Amino acid sequence: MEIPIHTLLYRAAHRQRNALRPHLRELGLGPGQPRLLANLAGHGAVSQKQLAEWLEVDPSAVCRMLDTLEKGGFVTRRADRTDRRADAVGITEKGRRAVEEWQRIGRDVDRQILRGFSEEEIRQFAGFLERVRGNLAAAQDGPDARATAEGGEG
Repeated sequence: MEIPIHTLLYRAAHRQRNALRPHLRELGLGPGQPRLLANLAGHGAVSQKQLAEWLEVDPSAVCRMLDTLEKGGFVTRRADRTDRRADAVGITEKGRRAVEEWQRIGRDVDRQILRGFSEEEIRQFAGFLERVRGNLAAAQDGPDARATAEGGEG
């Protein structure tokens, strides 16, 4: 019997998370936090609401992550007195070092994942994964997302 694609994706993602999880603890970070920090490192200070949109998560989840990251010295927040979701969030030097280390770790895991793949296979694989993500986003988000998934703007 052939194993369904959704099962193969789940198994691969599970193994990947298991390979990365110990490094999260070493850096003092939790799930999702490296991605949040990487967004801040790449874009500069932004609102909590903008981070939630980029990460495709509920704003309350971003708020909890930021509370932990702020206590750990990875981010700073400049308060908006009327709406906490509008707080300007910035990354600290400690946060930047964590992002750099996380990226190094990610490259090491990528080498494990892609062992034996040719450059062309890696490009194809990346394209397939982007299409899968886009298809799922379109199915969950409706017609506007479908245009993005099919190569439109977004």
